[in-house]
Amino acid sequence: MKLTSKTLLLTLAAMLTLSFALAAPASAKMVKKADNFIFFLDQSGSMAMKYNGNGDRKIDMALSTMKAMNQAIPALDYTAGMFLFAPFEAKAQPGAYNKAAMAKVIDGVATDFDIFNRKTPMGNGLMDLDPVLSGLSGKTALIIFTDGNSNIGADPVAQAKALYAKYGDKLCIHIVSYADVARGQMIIDQIRALSSCTVVADYASLAAAGAMDKYAKDVFYEEVADAPAPAPAPAPVAVPSISFNLHFGFDKYQLTDEMIPVLEEAKAILDEYPNASFEVAGHTDSTGAEAYNQGLSERRAASVHDWLAAHGIDAKRLESKGYGELAPKYDNATREGRKLNRRVDILNK
Repeated sequence: MKLTSKTLLLTLAAMLTLSFALAAPASAKMVKKADNFIFFLDQSGSMAMKYNGNGDRKIDMALSTMKAMNQAIPALDYTAGMFLFAPFEAKAQPGAYNKAAMAKVIDGVATDFDIFNRKTPMGNGLMDLDPVLSGLSGKTALIIFTDGNSNIGADPVAQAKALYAKYGDKLCIHIVSYADVARGQMIIDQIRALSSCTVVADYASLAAAGAMDKYAKDVFYEEVADAPAPAPAPAPVAVPSISFNLHFGFDKYQLTDEMIPVLEEAKAILDEYPNASFEVAGHTDSTGAEAYNQGLSERRAASVHDWLAAHGIDAKRLESKGYGELAPKYDNATREGRKLNRRVDILNK
């Protein structure tokens, strides 16, 4: 039988409808993970610069991501808003979520701003957003689109920590990263480390096929069966690896007074998981001979290991290990990157 164009289109439409019906869960429904969400966009000068990886401006990349995310969010009864920082600006006050209205708000964001003398007070932006968050009821997802280059004003990590202290599990901060320098990524990583609820993503990861739909499901909703189901077994307690701001001076492995508050915070976390074992991992930058750096990293790890053991952590739970210069987190080609690589991490085994 010869198919006309109209017949072919109708046949394809029927096949797509049947395919969707077979793929969709027969008795599942979407349930919100958050009652509210806020889009929070960095409009600082660095966001108007081109991203190192592909030559596109970061602000354009962020708006493109935001548009795709808006399309992936299901039309549930969220309360939603959109704000900018650097400088702080309300683009849409919290209200009933409407996909088309949010798309219009995103399209209305100006991108023709100057790069120079437009710094990034990210911490101040979080402080300015606090009154907005306090006016919301239920759980809130705060999605920040930024390169992390906070360079003026309040400490953004401290302000994010203060928000978690104030709102507890009613708030979850998610950051979509456009970082292309070590310091910006460090700030983003430290905010992400404040809570296990955060979903990690960046421009490249969300551009992959199917990634945005998965991100929307991870952040905004879950699918549950309509029919009652047996209660699942309790999930095992997730034991974290600890990344903290403990960086050593060049060719140094001795602990300093400035490190003690950070070590006390790490000890408090280890005390919360008395049955877990951890690796104390020492690292160096790439300056000097590899063999020497290996020994230096082992001495750094041993300093932290011995301090924890001396302050009540069972030494049997701790394994001290050095990685030398072989596992950098940051770019050793820059002074800031080398400084950040002279570190100790505590990893869940």
